Amino acid sequence: MDFGTEFEGKHVIITGALGVVGRWLAEGFGKAGAQLCLTDMDQGALDALAAEVGAEGSFGFACDLQEAKAIDALVAEVGERWGAADVLINNAGVYPSGFLLDTDADEWDRILDINLRAVHLMTRGIATQMIRAERKGSVINVSSGAARKMRLTAAPYSLSKTALDRLTKGYGLELSRYGIRVNALEPGFAAGSTASPLPEEHVKRVSSSVPLGRASSPSDVVPAAMYLASEAACYVTGATLTVDGGNSIGSTDVYQDKKAPL
Repeated sequence: MDFGTEFEGKHVIITGALGVVGRWLAEGFGKAGAQLCLTDMDQGALDALAAEVGAEGSFGFACDLQEAKAIDALVAEVGERWGAADVLINNAGVYPSGFLLDTDADEWDRILDINLRAVHLMTRGIATQMIRAERKGSVINVSSGAARKMRLTAAPYSLSKTALDRLTKGYGLELSRYGIRVNALEPGFAAGSTASPLPEEHVKRVSSSVPLGRASSPSDVVPAAMYLASEAACYVTGATLTVDGGNSIGSTDVYQDKKAPL
């Protein structure tokens, strides 16, 4: 899908910008001419990425999304520089693997703080600026098919994504009166995160079990995010766009002694 010059000069915030999907999104929106606010934990790496892929006026801002005051500081910086953003992409997330008996209170809080609480705080702060600036903005919450499909050792993660689906719909309803759209994007399996590293065998098995036969790529994720942020989706809110090769509908990783018909 060609969005032409639609994103030139637009202000786009991407959380978790140093992760796999975050970098894809930063590169894609930057190439389209957007000014970027990139946030993650490493200020030096954020500065380098913003300078590399963003339009003039792009910047990085290190922020611990578990800290409400840090999020407040990020929102204040956006307000000071831009007045208001056009697009907020709540992409940051952690995908830890742990059984019930291994998951203590600190780990539980980390998962829910980053995957859910930070989305609420970021959306609250940025939407307030959009409303004051009379900006009909777009909020995109990066979710997962785990919102509907349980995975062994990932119950808290799946819970966070199911709750994020409710949050997306609820805030889409609430912010509709201001012309602000809130949608979710499920980008499918993309390995390589340093925040939530996965064993090589896990990556191999999950990738091979995806119905369409491969893991996710930038050419799958970026156009989908751009669509949700664009005028082409001006009548879309509270929706979930799943771009995961069929991974959330089921798995082909099963034993079957019958031969395929063709």
